[in-house]
Amino acid sequence: MDIHGDLSEFLTSRRAKLSLEQAGLPDYGGRRRVPGLRREEVALLAGMSAEYYKRLERGNATGVSEGVIDGVSRALQLNEAEHSHLSELIRTANAGAHPRRRRQSRKTQLTAGMQQTIDAMSTVPVFVQNGRLDAIATNKLGLALFSEMFDGARPPVNAARFVFLDPRAQTFYQDWESNTRQIVAILRAEAGRSPYDRQLSDLVGELSTRSDLFRMLWGAHDVREHRTGLKSIHHPIVGDLDLTYQSMDLASDRGLQMLVFSAEPGSASADGLQLLANWAESNRTPTEAAADAGRNLS
Repeated sequence: MDIHGDLSEFLTSRRAKLSLEQAGLPDYGGRRRVPGLRREEVALLAGMSAEYYKRLERGNATGVSEGVIDGVSRALQLNEAEHSHLSELIRTANAGAHPRRRRQSRKTQLTAGMQQTIDAMSTVPVFVQNGRLDAIATNKLGLALFSEMFDGARPPVNAARFVFLDPRAQTFYQDWESNTRQIVAILRAEAGRSPYDRQLSDLVGELSTRSDLFRMLWGAHDVREHRTGLKSIHHPIVGDLDLTYQSMDLASDRGLQMLVFSAEPGSASADGLQLLANWAESNRTPTEAAADAGRNLS
């Protein structure tokens, strides 16, 4: 990852999204050669010199303080995820040309106690992933829900690879286009946190090479967190399901995120989820058979 280039492109992309009206600046007319705000206008709103902001937008983050980050975030109207991403980019860029590259191990399995816990959550699908969106573990119902993602996939099973490279994803996710944007925005945020993750770089390279859509979305530099929302899917066994998800960072397994899915009580989706649970109890999928050596999936 080119951290200085990423910082420059992220700031440029956020600046291009803001109009004078949105920023609360007067429009005196005349031809504007760039979309959105000019650098000088961002600097004015952030309370700094134009030259200082220009250096920052070129990727020079030397000595940038929290106050400067807050000022730029305020000027560009960044949301919480974007503010956090900017902070991570600046922190890494500030480490210098030869940063101390501590090997950031990405976990590939759960502790036995955590696996036991999610197995006990038998009425809701559970899916555990790392920052690259590799599938680390599921419970039985989670495996049944995402059976198409696991079926025939090469390890590590990865949600981004499924969404962009497996044609079944376009049927599985009823709002597939929205999911593509979400996936890329999550990976962008992870790239800011872990710019020296070789496996993440390889994944981004693979997806950029094999998917024009991924390459276009990656260039937009959008970021977001994956905390809560609604997933509307078409399951090949039980049909349409509208499921709410909640995600939680695992304190006992740092770097991993647990997603728990549920349906509104009494709804058709709740009935479908119960039907899927019954099916999962009475049927062993090919993925389950392959996972006999251990329930952790990587």
